[in-house]
Amino acid sequence: MAKSPNWTREELIVAFNLYLKLPFGQMHKGNAKVKELAAILGRRTPDSVAMRLTNFASVDPYHQNRGVKGMSGGYSQVKPIWDEFINNQEELVFESERILAGYKHETIEEAYPEIEFDLKDLKGETKTRLVKTRVNQSVFRQMILKTYESRCAISSIDLPELLVAGHIVPWSENEHERLNPENGICLSHLYDRAYEKGLICIDTGYKLLLSKQLKGHITKEFYQQFFGRFEHQSIRIPKSYQPKKEFLEYRLERFQM
Repeated sequence: MAKSPNWTREELIVAFNLYLKLPFGQMHKGNAKVKELAAILGRRTPDSVAMRLTNFASVDPYHQNRGVKGMSGGYSQVKPIWDEFINNQEELVFESERILAGYKHETIEEAYPEIEFDLKDLKGETKTRLVKTRVNQSVFRQMILKTYESRCAISSIDLPELLVAGHIVPWSENEHERLNPENGICLSHLYDRAYEKGLICIDTGYKLLLSKQLKGHITKEFYQQFFGRFEHQSIRIPKSYQPKKEFLEYRLERFQM
């Protein structure tokens, strides 16, 4: 099949979907996921897909600051997609997953079988909203694990099965920042739960703080093993999309020392 020089909006959105999930150093034509996307699109080569990923990097402020540049033609094609993401993250991420599922001849529910239990007995708008939420949360997790190289920012645990994408500003409290990678921290389930419950916090210097409530257990064996030894220690800071200090301050204001 002849290759088309012009990328459609749907193709660009699907390429952007991969950009969100793939580390910058892996955006090359030899990468298995790049080859897989080229095969899914059908009329694109791995080299072409890799070039589009680089184009997206060239409009990403983080990579712009690093001096990453893309070809001018590609830049003009991907910039509207990036702007759409900035202005409406949830809608574009969900649309990208829906389009990707379509290229695979699947429904979005078939692409995410793990959410089937949550959808039991739900219908209409309620079901649609839940599907969107679960799918976007899954993509956010992939983005954050990529950013933190699949390691807990506190303990360095590197088993993906034990890791979650913790929100700094909670999901329910700021819709616009739900999928912002600067609003996420990769944590194991233990530390994510402790963070959500206000037992621990992270200051604007990226150091771990322990609550007065948690320190009430200082004589217990688990305290030093899992918490005490990390107090005032810096968390692992990713190379890109470090936690935004405004978000950390928001959480700190609600933290009981």
